[in-house]
Amino acid sequence: MGLYAEVAGEGPEIVLFHEGICDSRMWDPQWDAFTRSHRVLRFDFRGYGRTPLSRGKHVAAQDVIDLLDEHGFERAAFVGVSLGGRVALEVALAQPNRVSALVLVGSGLPGHDWSDEMKASWEEEEAEFNKGDLDAAVEVTLRTWVDGPRRKPEDVDAGVRARVGEMQRRALEHYQEVGDDAEEELLVADVAERLGEIQVPTLVVIGAEDVPDIHAIADKLANEIPGARRATIEDAAHVPSMERPEEFERLVLDFIEEAA
Repeated sequence: MGLYAEVAGEGPEIVLFHEGICDSRMWDPQWDAFTRSHRVLRFDFRGYGRTPLSRGKHVAAQDVIDLLDEHGFERAAFVGVSLGGRVALEVALAQPNRVSALVLVGSGLPGHDWSDEMKASWEEEEAEFNKGDLDAAVEVTLRTWVDGPRRKPEDVDAGVRARVGEMQRRALEHYQEVGDDAEEELLVADVAERLGEIQVPTLVVIGAEDVPDIHAIADKLANEIPGARRATIEDAAHVPSMERPEEFERLVLDFIEEAA
């Protein structure tokens, strides 16, 4: 089963990897701006948006490589957020010739020792999901990732919260259908030990209001990827591209054009 994908625009290639609380619709604010000057691919990972979750084992990074082959993307700038950042790193290490630049936004990293606060949040979300209360489970996600540890819901744009909530609820619905019968395996399990192998221009982006764990991962990426730059987007948590779209677009496109 293939992934849902969209391709538009002409020019240098960009691949957009969505995060684990969203799907490819998170890129709606950037789609017109990016496709005016680049050929852009966005897609839904398995279990997100318009790609169902399949039973059995799957490898997200291999799915992406297959998608690059299918749509003729030879060498692209990868823009990955959270889950998408982790998968982009896997692809970059497995097939370094396929990537021209990396933009890692609030990226995940295999092997990170998550804090007790994050574990408690996931346990609360799981408890609500197991009770069948998807709305309550989504609200836990929104409080953790969209509001962040220092803000209240009323401090965040209600439209952003609603859009993320809709995408996260769809992911939970997919998981409800298949549940524990699906399992993702890593294509590159030792990403954290191999960051020094990355030889393409890399920009590490973090929302100032994101959780401390994600700031710690950003520190590691910026320190251990050779030549990596770091940028902070103020007044945004884990979805800076949605909270501060124009600032995000300028930051990313300027970096990609300079890297080229």
